[in-house]
Amino acid sequence: MRSRKSCGVEQLQLHWDVQGLVAGVDEAGRGPLAGPVVAAAVILDDENPIEGLADSKQLTERARERLFDEIRAKALCCSIAEASVDEIDTLNILQATLLAMRRAVEGLRLRPAKVLVDGNRLPVLRVPAEAIVQGDARVQAISAASILAKVHRDRLCLALHEAHPQYGFAAHKGYATPEHLEALREHGPCRHHRRSFAPVREALEARA
Repeated sequence: MRSRKSCGVEQLQLHWDVQGLVAGVDEAGRGPLAGPVVAAAVILDDENPIEGLADSKQLTERARERLFDEIRAKALCCSIAEASVDEIDTLNILQATLLAMRRAVEGLRLRPAKVLVDGNRLPVLRVPAEAIVQGDARVQAISAASILAKVHRDRLCLALHEAHPQYGFAAHKGYATPEHLEALREHGPCRHHRRSFAPVREALEARA
């Protein structure tokens, strides 16, 4: 096991045995009021290192965009998956997040020997897995997954903004900012809003 410093945080480069590979998994979009929750899984290539990996929330948008392309180019394989708004409203946000994580792992071209997941909950997987609290800042493969998930979801929000500019998705990415809540009160929810979330439900009830 080796370590590397990134943005002032020591990150672990974890190596599984020679017969297998380690995948890092993270999600983006649990908290917003709209849009899918996104998960990514990444198996990095130790022979093709990527400098600057860190928790996506600690990086600038420009750095995330650059690293998104580099991860896609240099990783042994990666996968991005979603759980839809309907699935969030049906299952609840935690179960939908775990579903997106499972889909991301199952979408990998290579089968990992072990999966490292950011946080303290694990999806149901066919391979051994370990939950690592603050893994997005500690484990490079999880950092890479957090960047892929964040950039992918931000791009989805830009597309939502093009279709529904009245809500301001480009600025708040679906989070419950005062501007977003005001737009909900004025226009009501659109089909991309999560109706199981209290502010959206309250906006619906106010217009009923």
